Amino acid sequence: MEFRPCIDIHNGKVKQIVGGTLKDAGSRAEENFVSEQDAGFYACFYKESKVRGGHIILLNKEGSEYYEATRRQAFLALSKYPGGLQVGGGIRRENAASYLEAGASHVIVTSCVFRDGHIDWKYLAQLRKEVGKEHLVLDVSCRRKGEDYYIVTDRWQKFTEVVLSVPVLWELAEYCSEFLIHAVDVEGKARGIEKPLVCMLGEWGGIPITYAGGVGSFADLRMLKDLGQNRLNVTIGSALDLFGGNMNYEEVLKFIAESVK
Repeated sequence: MEFRPCIDIHNGKVKQIVGGTLKDAGSRAEENFVSEQDAGFYACFYKESKVRGGHIILLNKEGSEYYEATRRQAFLALSKYPGGLQVGGGIRRENAASYLEAGASHVIVTSCVFRDGHIDWKYLAQLRKEVGKEHLVLDVSCRRKGEDYYIVTDRWQKFTEVVLSVPVLWELAEYCSEFLIHAVDVEGKARGIEKPLVCMLGEWGGIPITYAGGVGSFADLRMLKDLGQNRLNVTIGSALDLFGGNMNYEEVLKFIAESVK
């Protein structure tokens, strides 16, 4: 288990939101925390902590009112910590190289690799060829429908027809070096993790996975470690004291460092 920090940017501000409330219409979301610091501040902070592999997520739709402000913040963060952060949100073949050239270690993609609710394998193969598997992270964030977890796209607002499962993970792993998975229904709520999802991901044991969603206490972190068989990396957002929560950042790093001994 490794700690993977986050810089979520919405309407040009670093925020923590309730994931399931994000709406493109009116650029709205229920907010848990809005920082007075810019994205560059957090990038410098993570760099000083020697924590790598965190993700910057642009939460505004391209072409919307606040998109350019959000994009500027993302590029500011990349400039402060070149090679230390990944970036996602509106990434596609046409613009992926610009983020890598700006300092991103990886680009994170979801929506562009789906067509009519299904994986566009041809597009994904082209993206892998152009970006390089070693620089590509697939965001297969999901929401529960019935007994299954379906991959969601377009800032977690659209259900695809693809159920996140072990066979799907194996297929997709041929195209990327990591997965980022937000459990959207609990994202930003800090009320507990998605246990069935975590169990399934922990049993897989393929390429690295960063799990985000619901961690609100050290008890949740211990449960994630146990159910995930200590194989999952973790992002903590709203519960972290950096974003107004109760979990101390240094204590989180200490806990995770001890978990891998």
